Amino acid sequence: MVEVYEFWTMIISLVVVKLCHWIYKWRNPTSNGKLPPGSMGFPIIGETLEFMKPHDAFQLPTFLTRKILRYGPVFRTSLFGAKVIISADMGLNMEVAKTNHAPGAPKSLARLFGENNLFVQSRESHKHVRNLTTLFLGSQGLRLSMIQSIDSLARTHMEVGAKNGGLDVKETTSKILIECLAKKVMGDMEADAAKELTHCWRYFPRGWFRFSWNIPGNGVYHMLKARKQMMDLLKETVLKKRESGEQFEEFFKIIFGEIEGGSKTMNIEEAIEYVFTLFVLANETTPAVLAATVKLINDNPKVKQELRREHERIFRDKTEKDEADLTWEDYKSMTFTQMVINESLRISSTVPTMLRMVEHDFHVGDYTIPAGWIFMGFPSVHFNPEMYEDPLAFNPWRWEGKDLRGILSRTYMPFGVGSRLCVGAEFAKLQMVIFIHHLCRYRWSMKTETTVLRRFILMFPRGSDVQISEDSEVANSSG
Repeated sequence: MVEVYEFWTMIISLVVVKLCHWIYKWRNPTSNGKLPPGSMGFPIIGETLEFMKPHDAFQLPTFLTRKILRYGPVFRTSLFGAKVIISADMGLNMEVAKTNHAPGAPKSLARLFGENNLFVQSRESHKHVRNLTTLFLGSQGLRLSMIQSIDSLARTHMEVGAKNGGLDVKETTSKILIECLAKKVMGDMEADAAKELTHCWRYFPRGWFRFSWNIPGNGVYHMLKARKQMMDLLKETVLKKRESGEQFEEFFKIIFGEIEGGSKTMNIEEAIEYVFTLFVLANETTPAVLAATVKLINDNPKVKQELRREHERIFRDKTEKDEADLTWEDYKSMTFTQMVINESLRISSTVPTMLRMVEHDFHVGDYTIPAGWIFMGFPSVHFNPEMYEDPLAFNPWRWEGKDLRGILSRTYMPFGVGSRLCVGAEFAKLQMVIFIHHLCRYRWSMKTETTVLRRFILMFPRGSDVQISEDSEVANSSG
């Protein structure tokens, strides 16, 4: 009996020692140099729960500000089971972006986009798909086709909302976006397929940035299931079009190299992965940012009044010329609206706008950032009082006289930096401008209980509803 007791005592002691050693190694990771200061949190979980706590969407995250006060602008942590360096040092962020090109993301995101996705592979493959996307979503493509589609869809959805007394900004923008992209990319789809494709979207917002455990019933499981359904639907539609000899839309002509500058080597599987990624990224960014922008406008009467004045002028001018559709010149003339969007992007881009996998040991002063770690760069410069007076204030007039076409500078980077700068930036701004233009055709107000939080992605716990009523003066002036 004593021997059995001593045996189990030894086993338990060994397990405890092993466990303590593992915890020690977790909290004190090794590197080829001195690591930045910080805490790795609990094993596996790290500091994810604290990092993901909801916070005010228009300020830097509480997690970030507290850590900066304790450790400085560069610190280490563990999130989603990965070792992470977080930086609020813009010089360092720019330097890492220039020298590291592999995207850094939790495994749940890697699974979402697929292991063979060209967006997340080598620098060369990413550059290739960027060029393809630019052919489709660059200014020329927007000018020739997108602006008319977005204008028509926004006008229609706004009219329906006015008849119903209101609409949800985020949901309506998502519908406009998906309808526009689906038509331009996929062309005509069978009704059942289009309905099922739309149904799949509801799984994605809840699946972003989670622990990567794929357990039946959890968010990652539903996300991957929806992804497979969407991929199958898209592939089936493309194959049917090809077999029937039906003409492809411009986007697939670009992908399959039928248009000069397009792809010569992309197969169907890669093309579907590419289209899927484009849809997901667009749908989970622009609608939420636009809803947050409408909230900011609603809470600032002077901004709302100036927007109304700008768009009344455009409605009046088009009536006098007996025109209805928006033109590229109309879009470019909406100067104050562009200022509003720039300011909204500045204060709502509080997530890391630069995510990289560190490809080789990177030295920062006395510290070393080890290869294989994820690097998260936050745009803290957006809240730097030396760069922006009263940085927490929503003040579109601060952009007066500045280049509103710029999407990147050392003090403004809502669309990322380096080789992975968002290629859809102009498309996002176009959609936001047109939506605001048509919203200003009506008397509108956002519900007072609307709140905008961020849990990495923007959240609207009480929706993003606006109440709309016909404004006889504006409606009449626009014909």
